[in-house]
Amino acid sequence: YTVWNFVPKNLFEQFRRIANFYFLIIFLVQLMIDTPTSPVTSGLPLFFVITVTAIKQGYEDWLRHKADNEVNGAPVFVVRSGSLVQTRSKNIRVGDIVRVAKDETFPVDLVLLSSDRAEGTCHITTTSLDGETNLKTHYSVPETLVSQSVSRLEALHAVLECQQPDADLYSQNAEPLGPENLLLRGARLKNTKEIFGVAVYTGMESKMALNYKCKSQKRSAVEKSMNTFLLIYLGILLFEAILSTILKYAWQAENKWDEPFYNQKTEQERNSSQILKFISDFLAFLVLYNFIIPISLYVTVEMQKFLGSFFIGWDLDLYHEESDQMAQVNTSDLNEELGQVEYVFTDKTGTLTENEMLFRECSINGIKYQEINGKLVPEGMTDDLYCTHVCLFVSLSVTSQSREELLFLKAVSLCHTVQISYEQPGDGPGDPFSHANGFSSQMEYYASSPDEKALVEATKRMGVTFIGSHGEAMEIKTFGKPEKFKLLHVLEFDANRRRMSVILQTPTGEKVLFTKGAESAILPFTTSGEINKTRVHVDEFALKGLRTLVVACRHFSVEEYEEVDQRLHKARTALQQREERLAEVFSFIEKDLELLGATGVEDKLQEKVQETIEALRLAGIKVWVLTGDKHETAVSVSLSCGHFHRTMNILELVQQKSDNECAEQLRQLARRIKEDHVIQHGLVVDGASLSLALRGHEKLFMEVCKNCSAVLCCRMAPLQKAKVVRLLKTSPEKPITLAIGDGANDVSMIQEAHVGIGIMGKEGRQAVQNSDYAIARFKFLSKLLLVHGHFYYIRIATLVQYFFYKNVCFITPQFLYQFFCLFSQQTLYDSVYLTLYNICFTSLPILVYSLFEQLVHPHVLQSKPVLYRDISKNSLLSFKTFLYWTLLGFCHAFAFFFGSYILMGEDTSLMGNGQMFGNWTFGTLVFTVMVITVTLKLALETHFWTWMNHFVTWGSIAFYFIFSLFYGGIIWPFLHTQDMYFVFVQLLSSGSAWFAIIIIIITCLFPDIIKKVFYRHLQPTSTQKSQVGQRGRGGRLVSSPTATPHSSVVNAFRSRSNSDPFYSNDRSILTLSPMEATHC
Repeated sequence: YTVWNFVPKNLFEQFRRIANFYFLIIFLVQLMIDTPTSPVTSGLPLFFVITVTAIKQGYEDWLRHKADNEVNGAPVFVVRSGSLVQTRSKNIRVGDIVRVAKDETFPVDLVLLSSDRAEGTCHITTTSLDGETNLKTHYSVPETLVSQSVSRLEALHAVLECQQPDADLYSQNAEPLGPENLLLRGARLKNTKEIFGVAVYTGMESKMALNYKCKSQKRSAVEKSMNTFLLIYLGILLFEAILSTILKYAWQAENKWDEPFYNQKTEQERNSSQILKFISDFLAFLVLYNFIIPISLYVTVEMQKFLGSFFIGWDLDLYHEESDQMAQVNTSDLNEELGQVEYVFTDKTGTLTENEMLFRECSINGIKYQEINGKLVPEGMTDDLYCTHVCLFVSLSVTSQSREELLFLKAVSLCHTVQISYEQPGDGPGDPFSHANGFSSQMEYYASSPDEKALVEATKRMGVTFIGSHGEAMEIKTFGKPEKFKLLHVLEFDANRRRMSVILQTPTGEKVLFTKGAESAILPFTTSGEINKTRVHVDEFALKGLRTLVVACRHFSVEEYEEVDQRLHKARTALQQREERLAEVFSFIEKDLELLGATGVEDKLQEKVQETIEALRLAGIKVWVLTGDKHETAVSVSLSCGHFHRTMNILELVQQKSDNECAEQLRQLARRIKEDHVIQHGLVVDGASLSLALRGHEKLFMEVCKNCSAVLCCRMAPLQKAKVVRLLKTSPEKPITLAIGDGANDVSMIQEAHVGIGIMGKEGRQAVQNSDYAIARFKFLSKLLLVHGHFYYIRIATLVQYFFYKNVCFITPQFLYQFFCLFSQQTLYDSVYLTLYNICFTSLPILVYSLFEQLVHPHVLQSKPVLYRDISKNSLLSFKTFLYWTLLGFCHAFAFFFGSYILMGEDTSLMGNGQMFGNWTFGTLVFTVMVITVTLKLALETHFWTWMNHFVTWGSIAFYFIFSLFYGGIIWPFLHTQDMYFVFVQLLSSGSAWFAIIIIIITCLFPDIIKKVFYRHLQPTSTQKSQVGQRGRGGRLVSSPTATPHSSVVNAFRSRSNSDPFYSNDRSILTLSPMEATHC
């Protein structure tokens, strides 16, 4: 928005909503024809809703503008007219040379021209872009390397040819530059005093801006139900309007009613078109009954969602102390959807696991080693024999075994992109090699992947230490002896190759390639080494749940290296199809490899993953694990985290080569499931087989999956994850899906699912930025769904039903009144009451209810996941429940109208002076009974009373009385008629009226109370049973606000589980998470 377009643009957005547009049409009809109610009755509520929404959206947009201005107004220095000039970042133009100092953020996308380092490099962190905290090295353009002064840069004349702006953070096609020369907006300069760069992409063309994502357009099941109910009520409205119009003309067929003596027609009225009169009357009835469509429903729902979303962020149980991260809500529109989830799709690495890698085992030249107390010990060798083994290493024995081990450790300590940060006094970046002595206490490794960091730290413990890289030099210490290698080329990791390589020149001048990657990406290209033994060891590592990497090398002759160097240079400087050419060259280089060995790194499970998965299963939610890991590793982790049980029959659909083979395997699995009805089944699918299954056998695949209690998909590409989610989402049952992950590879899955949850992990913040909700740990998912989801759903479901109920109560007496006033479109209520009914008299109690209601205590919900099943499949907004609330509204409306009619209908004198009540008093009596009844009906539905509930419930009734006395006690000069003058005072002065009010309210609510009592005793739900248990033995202990040790709470649940059959079979009671005494 801007100041000029805010009003038209916001109005356009708001009137795209059916209800708002409908009320606008009604308002215009009231202005154009003679209608029974004032245009104010429709105009004021519409104006209120539009204004509140506009203020909310305007405020949110103002916050965005404020944040934009802070960034756009940040001071920067640019080179102009031979000197450094300070300006604002928004004034930078393409071609400007910008100076950035240490710890400053790059304001635009820059090509690095020079830095204060002699070799022209600089270190940056890209945390705000992709969440990676490692230091990345970027390089100056070779031609401008020496231009380190303002005068030299001012004299620089150059042409830079770039491709059109694109959103890919990791590509840069500019002659002859690559991504290592580009400094992206949002990244931060580290360990470098200052740099100069030329602006290439600015403003909305920078890569960070092109990665901005529009707000999610997901719609919840409740919103869809709400729209269906609105259409039904629109049908009721049209039916009432048409019926009233027809009955009016049927009644007026008699002359005495068509033109009574006291209301003679004018000549114009006699000659007017009957069709136009019919349409005009129909529109008038439409206006009279239009309040059956609750306009304020939308604004109340929006406020409930917006305000209710703060409770997730405020929940201390969702706060992770170690990382100082609390849960965050990116989309408040889906709060209630958290209570409807049927399938959870979760990533493995970083979501179920910590993404903290610990080196455990390795295989070198066909021999397995394990780390014991920081020592690499061959399998089967005792610790005592280890000293002799190390002596061989230190003396660098000429045996082939020790040479292979040493080469393996060197490969692991050199084949990576790890950076080192030194904690030192002073501002200078220092020379990495100056820390060769006493480095251990001062240096820290930074890596883009936790695997790399774990491996480099492991080789350091084993005696081969990576000391740092300086320009083209990489230095290691082999058992105290320093060695310098020249870094010639880095072949970066990519998802297609699944490996990365470095080409180095050894101290002896030999050119060697070290490569590491997944076994499927390395072993097919190896020609020597212990290939079969290593493959067996890799499978053994995977069975233990370890993440595996295979390490290999290739020695180049002089001629081979020259060819490799030329090919790499041509590919890197190509302006067209650079990615394809590089992939081709990399394939040419990474072949004829000599296998050195493999590593096994453990990624430990997050805390309480097993309990969380078990709780979700008890809640009726199926959990699918989608991971890129290999089959054996994924199955091992699934077993250890409780996703698969040891007793489960695990079915496999893996390594399928053709459509027919895949179909046959699926049919076999389906038969096995049908033949065995007792045992639980788990299914394992790999990426290749999944592609075949989704190609032509979707129905068969879905049938197998739905009969399995747990599904594991391994070797999955990011888009395959999204396809699996879409497959379930669009199946005939239309289940509500939730996807949870922590990495950029999970973004497509998170966006595809109904609800997307990002884990604030170590793989960056892309998942968090694209998610609807973000939490710090997987264990928080149980409370998010079982407690918050449960509460949000029951609150908004009751809110929607109650709104329709109170509007049926409101408008049905108006419809009934027409039978007693010859369908003359006389209104039953005063126009002020019509306007304020939904805005003031009945709005606050339901809003407060929808923010604070709790059917049962949160700890009971979390300890009894089965209660989640009570609200599944949108059960509280089913057609049966909707019909109940609608019929209840009609019944109460009939009681309001005919109860008041019985009191007044026989012309009874109800006032002390013998006078009788008039039509406005009758309408006010109906309205008074209605306001009190609908407010008390909500009070009956409320289980969790706070001081705020009491205040708004009784306050709303009191406000109605005070307002009516004030409104009817004064002659208002700006009103055309004083219909309501002294009406309310007269009504309250009659004892009969008070008696009627009390009797009608009891008549309406008493059957409802009886029904609730009978249903609770004859057909109680699990939730109602737990309410009884909560209020009974030990219930007070759970809900008491006083400080109680958490052990007492667990004991209370245990003691209850012994005596109450409802609790006896619940295994999750004993896994109730510990609570702080103050929280309890």
